Amino acid sequence: MPELPEVETVMRGMRSHLDGRRIAQVAVRRADLRFPFPADLAARLRGARIVELARRAKYILLRLDSGQTMLLHLGMSGRVLLTPPGAANGFQDRHEHLAVMMEDGTHFGLVDPRRFGAVDLMPTSAETTHRLLAHLGPEPLGNDFSQHWLHQAIGRRRTTIKAALLDQGVVAGLGNIYVSEALYRAAIHPARLACSLTAREEAALVRGIRAVLRDAIAAGGSSLRDYVQTDGTLGYFQHEWRVYGRAGTGCPDCPGAPVCGGVVRLEQAGRSSYFCPMRQRLPDGTGRAAHAHEDVS
Repeated sequence: MPELPEVETVMRGMRSHLDGRRIAQVAVRRADLRFPFPADLAARLRGARIVELARRAKYILLRLDSGQTMLLHLGMSGRVLLTPPGAANGFQDRHEHLAVMMEDGTHFGLVDPRRFGAVDLMPTSAETTHRLLAHLGPEPLGNDFSQHWLHQAIGRRRTTIKAALLDQGVVAGLGNIYVSEALYRAAIHPARLACSLTAREEAALVRGIRAVLRDAIAAGGSSLRDYVQTDGTLGYFQHEWRVYGRAGTGCPDCPGAPVCGGVVRLEQAGRSSYFCPMRQRLPDGTGRAAHAHEDVS
């Protein structure tokens, strides 16, 4: 599933083509995706101007001058494809379930072969209370996400730090890939209990999360299976993964495979975690991870 960097990349691509544009035509090709499309969606969108595009966690928000916000979620296989004026001609893909034509001829379509995505329409004033958004924690790149917040959220949890970070109420937008990468940068084993982290480790983890997300956004996200950017190109951050998907290969920050032993894959709650057995160690009697590094660059 696309995570925060992929959704941010898609949102920025949409913003560059759609911000300030007015919607001329809307075609709804089926009744639902993961949820039913809002009633009269086409009629409610037609004629509205997009005044702002934003992202909240893994959701894209298109705010309209009608006082409504359209919410998009890409699900497992969803993607947004944009076509410039003069090039669009009806549906661009047989899995394009929602197609929107702007007055200037720009076309964007929501393509979702597996139909796990979602579309909703809500009053802009009610975004924070929407059922998909109300439970979300702070944005990891925002000012509200800090060591203090993280400690308040996880400091008493006797679950693994991996599971805690996947909780969207702790921090919004993180998924399996970037949690593994952030834990590696902070030198924290994914099986550590969340409540066992020290203040210095929590601070290192906040820096690691911020750093890996910024790097991934700069690279256009990670392309896995169906994810592409809005112009159809692939992100390339998967080539910069330090541990995710690299089981058995040498860790890039250790002296070499004979010393490191290679990245290890660990299954946690049915999902794969990856870590370096030298850099990310389980706690000793003091509760501190051996060889913890504060450098998360």
